[in-house]
Amino acid sequence: MREVNSQLNQSVTVLKGIGAETAEMLSEMKIVTIQDLLEYFPYRYEDYRLRDLTEVPHDEKITVEGKVHSEPSLIYYGRKKSKLTIRLLVGTYLIKAVFFNQPYLKNKVKMSEIVTVTGKWDAHRQTITANELQIGPNRKQNDFEPIYSLKGKITTKGMRKFIGLALQQYGGFIEETLPSSILKKYRLMGRHDAIKAMHFPNSQEDIKQARRRFVYEEFLLFQLKMQGLRKFEREHSQGISLCYDLKKLQDFIDNLPFPLTNAQKRVVNEILKDMKSPYRMNRLLQGDVGSGKTVVAAICLYAAVTAGFQGALMVPTEILAEQHAESLTRLLEPFAVRCALLTSSIKGKRRVEILEALMEGKIDILIGTHALIQDEVTFNHLGLVIIDEQHRFGVEQRRVLREKGENPDVLFMTATPIPRTLAITVFGEMDVSIIDEMPAGRKTIETYWAKPEMLERVLAFVEKELVKGHQAYCICPLIEESEKLDVQNAIDVHAYLSMYYQNRFKVGLMHGRLSSDEKDAVMKAFSTNEVQVLVSTTVVEVGVNVPNATIMVIYDAERFGLSQLHQLRGRVGRGSDQSYCILLANPKSEVGQERMKIMTETNDGFVLSEKDLELRGPGDFFGKKQSGIPEFKIADMVHDYRALETARNDAAILIQSEAFWTSPDYLSLRKQLEESGVLSGEKLD
Repeated sequence: MREVNSQLNQSVTVLKGIGAETAEMLSEMKIVTIQDLLEYFPYRYEDYRLRDLTEVPHDEKITVEGKVHSEPSLIYYGRKKSKLTIRLLVGTYLIKAVFFNQPYLKNKVKMSEIVTVTGKWDAHRQTITANELQIGPNRKQNDFEPIYSLKGKITTKGMRKFIGLALQQYGGFIEETLPSSILKKYRLMGRHDAIKAMHFPNSQEDIKQARRRFVYEEFLLFQLKMQGLRKFEREHSQGISLCYDLKKLQDFIDNLPFPLTNAQKRVVNEILKDMKSPYRMNRLLQGDVGSGKTVVAAICLYAAVTAGFQGALMVPTEILAEQHAESLTRLLEPFAVRCALLTSSIKGKRRVEILEALMEGKIDILIGTHALIQDEVTFNHLGLVIIDEQHRFGVEQRRVLREKGENPDVLFMTATPIPRTLAITVFGEMDVSIIDEMPAGRKTIETYWAKPEMLERVLAFVEKELVKGHQAYCICPLIEESEKLDVQNAIDVHAYLSMYYQNRFKVGLMHGRLSSDEKDAVMKAFSTNEVQVLVSTTVVEVGVNVPNATIMVIYDAERFGLSQLHQLRGRVGRGSDQSYCILLANPKSEVGQERMKIMTETNDGFVLSEKDLELRGPGDFFGKKQSGIPEFKIADMVHDYRALETARNDAAILIQSEAFWTSPDYLSLRKQLEESGVLSGEKLD
């Protein structure tokens, strides 16, 4: 990506000791040039400082230097297992160093000899479980030894030698990439010194300052690309200005069956401002389950219609499409807005009629699934595209829908609360609106954590709700029994509950292996109360609205992330009755127990999403298949959150400033931006 000095762009084979075979091994580690080698940073450091034992926390790795105080004791146990104990006098402390399965060390250690031992410190037993022994005083070249991720026959010693040679011979060609104003403002290390300190630190402070510099540099460059892409798209996409009728819009809002929350008013104003501007809108609307995103969508779609344009709403499932079509028709038909539904189930004559009416402009708003992006779907004058649960559609599917009009405004909606950290990283080129307030009168879902042995009590509680005429969801992590995982599966649970509630209540089953028609039939039976208990996998996570369902039981709840549990919980609590969520779980890990505890303590999706990010990390938040999360060499989005915020703010100011585009101080950053393809309209990797 970076414009690299031609000297640093040379092959690593110019260094002594790197032949064809070693070069091949290095290339597997993506090290081809001198620059690659210099920027191949350690992932951690071994701390070999000699410290006072009273200051070392229990269970921490330490290095001590001491005198052998008594003859080593060797005990054999089991098959080929041994334990060697050496008593050492470290300063005024007499401690034990224990080595497992290294009996040969006994003959190497002599009484009254000075040895250096590294291992885990047990402060209670005054014992080190050692993994390194060095005869004589500490001879490490450095207190902090870098540990690299290595492949093949490359050793840590060899790696350090190659990097040392590269620094010695080519260090003078390392050029500064950050402007002097930024280095001065944040007191950042220069690039040459930071690279040297990453590989050959003299102190912990060295590592801290070098890392601080590279974290900021990585975030700044990434955010410059994001902000640059945003600027390029705004300036080069000939958007359409939707001059909506404010009086009609106000009349529509006044006639809604309930008043808008302050958060809804705020986001409506943000979206309408974008729609009126000549630039194409590219906005993400985040709102927790039940926060009222559909009403916001209805207002914006109506605004587009009053401006003389058509609107499209694309959702991931047919059931959701039908539900949205029903609620939008109910809200908009009294205002002479013509809505239509298009899914793959609509075929033959009806389909032809819809497509013709759409092309002739007789349909104002089209609601549907990915059927909306098929070739034969032609809009007359598309002005606004809304994509619900946008992460469930691929980039290509979203692009095709956008291209159904001439640069229509695009609004992405999601009920998955995305932590701010991820939102500004993954969706950095978008504007983000957040509905962070629930409609008045909505009751909080009471959440309880129960152990599996309490199942009978849980089912009795469910029956009380069913007797009142309410319905229940039971969610399982698997469809069928698995030999590898001891978790409840939907088929077994369905069989068990069918017997448990037989002749009293009807139990339905839904999972991902059913066809679309079969899923629709099950969901329709549940939404009309023909089925009182629905056993399902997570396919109901984004699904139908059943206000009569007041209880959700989640089996093996520890197997789900917090955000997913919250999404599932949001399937209940949609009516006026008190609703409940019961987490059946017996988590073995501390993280699992923490998750269950957090779920019972808060109903705020944004709080949960931040916690989920801390507990699981960004890779698991969206799932491994999501490619939207950039990989940084040094920076960590969760732990370096403040630096990410700072870099984003700096990037936004720089991109808009004239100095960034003209001053020689920003030349290196400009070149990196140009090479990324952002300024020519090419997308990021």
